[in-house]
Order: sequence, then C-alpha cells, then structure tokens
Amino acid sequence: MTLHQSSLSRSPSARPATSPAAGEKFGPEFAARLDRELAALTLPQRISRIAALGRAVFTTSLGLEDQVLTSVIAATDTTVRIVTLDTGRLFAETVALISETEARYGLSIEVFHPWKEDVDGFVALYGMNGFYDSVEARHACCHARKIVPLGRALENADIWVTGLRRGQSGNRANAPLAEWDADRSLIKVNPLADQTLEMLKAQAAADAVPVNPLHAKGFPSIGCEPCTRAIKPGEPERAGRWWWEQDERRECGLHLSASVSGSRAKGQPKLTASAS
Repeated sequence: MTLHQSSLSRSPSARPATSPAAGEKFGPEFAARLDRELAALTLPQRISRIAALGRAVFTTSLGLEDQVLTSVIAATDTTVRIVTLDTGRLFAETVALISETEARYGLSIEVFHPWKEDVDGFVALYGMNGFYDSVEARHACCHARKIVPLGRALENADIWVTGLRRGQSGNRANAPLAEWDADRSLIKVNPLADQTLEMLKAQAAADAVPVNPLHAKGFPSIGCEPCTRAIKPGEPERAGRWWWEQDERRECGLHLSASVSGSRAKGQPKLTASAS
C-alpha cells in the first residue's frame, strides 16, 4: 500500500469496520483483526480509522517518519493527541523543529520532560555521561529520560500511535501495523510499518513537510545528541544510535516489552542514588 494510493472502488465504509463488539475489550485478538484491516487502507484512512477507535496518542521524535505522520494527522483533522519526549539532551535542531511544526500545521505538540529527581538519581549513580560505560547505565538513562515520561504521556490512552517502520532495523523487521501492548494494556499502532524510507522522502518533498536538517547531514535516525552520530555509507539506518555498543538489536526500550527492555512500564520504583 503506497502513501498516495486512493481507495478506488472500495472505501472503508463499503465493508464492516473493525470495532470492539458489545462487551468486547481491546486485546490481542482485536489487535490482530485491526492489523489485517489497516493493511488494506491508505495512510490517511489508517489515521482516521485509528482516531475513531478511542483515545489515541501519537508519540513523535520529530524524525522523518513522525513528521510525515504529523502532516497526515493535521490533514485528516483527527483527534489524535501529538506528544513528544524532550529528554533534556536533544539536538538543538530537534527542539527547534517542535515550534516550526506547530506553526506549519496549526496544532499543539505536548512536551513531556523527565522528572528532575530521576535524572539526578541517574547522575548520582553513574555520572552525567555514564551511559557510555555500560549497557546497564545506558538503559538506566533511557529509562529516566524516556520510559518514565512515556508512561505519563500514555496515561489513559487507548491507542498508542508510533512511527516505527520494518526497514529501520532488524529488530523492527516484523513490526505489525497493529499489536496488543500487554505491558501498557493498549493497542499499539504502527501505521508506517510497511512503508519504505524512499516513499516517505517522496511524500515529505511533495507535501513540503518540515524535516530535521540533520537528516541531510547523514542522520537518518535522530535521538539524544550524545548518543547519536551520522552513519557511514552502507551502514543500516539506526547504526548511529548508541554506536559504541556491540548489540546490533539495541533499542532504548520504548518499543520493547518490560520483560525484554528492563523498562518499568507499570510502576517500577524510582531511580535514586541509594537504589541497589
């Protein structure tokens, strides 16, 4: 399914839409049906369908994928909330893009910051840049600056919308369009999962979508400044993220289950200097 593909002879209203039946709740089976339904829809139709399901929250990192999604959300005039996680260590270009995007589309992006006590706790245990020293320390930093704010951003959400694509990394190669997030008890939707980087670049250019200038400098994937470098020719898209680690499947934990990432999706104790 391409970004520009029209509904042609079959519109979403021409067939039964996937919705929870009376007494049915969101869960794995519903997510599986939604995944199949979304595969037949265009991107604007996907966003409209998602918004109709309930309280949807889109978390944007202001990268190319997320900027394209933001443009579609604005064009479809849906009630999807758009939020971003300002870790306190983002590139200046990323921070500047927040207000530029708001002005371009006449919308508001809610910004969630880490709790000061969590950051102070990390610094007390590992040092300001201790994430370079061990995977444990890096996960602890991501937890304080990303995972905890994400939990607040998704509080009371029914649907979590992301910009994940299968082509971003081997770890995301099987990302579905919709899945059940058991850790957070919500539907996680990845409407760009089957899109290619080339398709998104073309869409961004055609629609004059504001993009991070770092993309033109060799940064296809942009996170915190200390943890992101430009990639070299031939390297995978996310090779510049936490480049000093050897695990090719490395992630910050936002898109891994708590059992895998070590994230505390459901009320883990706060990080303090006295934590064991």
